Amino acid sequence: MDPIQGSQAPQGESSQKNSGAAKNAPKKTAPKTTNNKDANNFMASLSEADYTYKRPQFGDIVSGIVVRAAPHEVLVDIGTKSEAIIAPREVEELAREGKRPKLGDEILAFVIKSEDQEGLTVLSVARAQEERDWRDAEVSQKADAVIEAPVAGYNKGGLIVRVGKIRGFVPASQLEIAARGRGERELTESDLSAQTGKKLKLKIIEIDRARNRLILSERVAMREVRRDAKARLLEEIKEGDIRTGTVTSVADFGVFVDLGGLDGLIHVSELSWSKIQNPNELVKVGDTVQVQVLGVDRSKNRIALSMKRLSPEPWTTIEERYQIGQLVNGTITKLASFGAFARVDDGIEGLIHVSELSDKRVNHPKEVVKEGETYQLRVIKIDSAKRRLGLSLKRVNDEDLGDYEQTDAEEWTEDAVEGEQELATETETES
Repeated sequence: MDPIQGSQAPQGESSQKNSGAAKNAPKKTAPKTTNNKDANNFMASLSEADYTYKRPQFGDIVSGIVVRAAPHEVLVDIGTKSEAIIAPREVEELAREGKRPKLGDEILAFVIKSEDQEGLTVLSVARAQEERDWRDAEVSQKADAVIEAPVAGYNKGGLIVRVGKIRGFVPASQLEIAARGRGERELTESDLSAQTGKKLKLKIIEIDRARNRLILSERVAMREVRRDAKARLLEEIKEGDIRTGTVTSVADFGVFVDLGGLDGLIHVSELSWSKIQNPNELVKVGDTVQVQVLGVDRSKNRIALSMKRLSPEPWTTIEERYQIGQLVNGTITKLASFGAFARVDDGIEGLIHVSELSDKRVNHPKEVVKEGETYQLRVIKIDSAKRRLGLSLKRVNDEDLGDYEQTDAEEWTEDAVEGEQELATETETES
């Protein structure tokens, strides 16, 4: 039994030892397995980075930071294994224009060569400007912003404008001049050529980069500009303001003036102190005029204006400008049985009583003077309070004026006074 037991005991020890060794073996080799996996993963990641890295190609737009700015060399960190370089010839051109990039500048550049002889990517800042302009245009379109662009030329369809380096197009139907009283008439070549060199306010209405297409509208932009200007104007403007505007329309009853977003009306009676037959006698469309604000109706967006009130009412200064015995030129404006009215100044009309027309007996003024004709006349009466100016045709050649007094003037008859009042009433009614 002992032998058997003895023989079994060594086997048991051997089994236990072998079992312990088997248990211990994985513990000793486990760290090596983990290290191998990490190393393999690390090498795999490096290989993947190597294989997935792509050098910038011609036509790519890249951004980077200037890390070296020597007189003839500019290096840019664009996130690749090595710095990129701006084409030396372009560096010289930028330097001449005073636009050479500085250390630390963030720039956008166009790849013109993937790799030169030294393994550097070659860039162009100038060619990237167009890309920057496209991006800015897209931002402007999304923001629905109004931009300014110069007119570079035209063709039969509209105007060519420059939005930075991009060539844009404004169709004739989208121009403001096409909407100013032209109806359906197509714009002429002279209409379009006259816009060359001007700066227009525009809105971008279409971008198609694949077709290099940028379409803009002046009419859409100006609607917004006028709307904003109109709101500001109605908020700011007040009675008594002196403003400068542009005549946009002339009608029998008055003149419309653009004050910068909203038109105001000058009634025909507020154009001049003197009587006028038609507003076209004084102004025409396109004229720049100065006006005084008479009233503002914000609920109806209406502004009443005056031109004549920027100068003193003529009768208030008549005694400063005329003296008894003075010779003046007067234009006959109206004939009546009692005499003839003559305009001697803006807003000033005097009466030549029938007895002052000639030394001979006169039955009616038409025997001596005619409407529209101008004569040299003598001032014989001034009454600013009653707005009366007495004139004489027959006394023009008087030589002895030393003792000439207003009392020498023949008193006006009742007919003359009534006639003058009638004329004044007509003027006030028209006002």
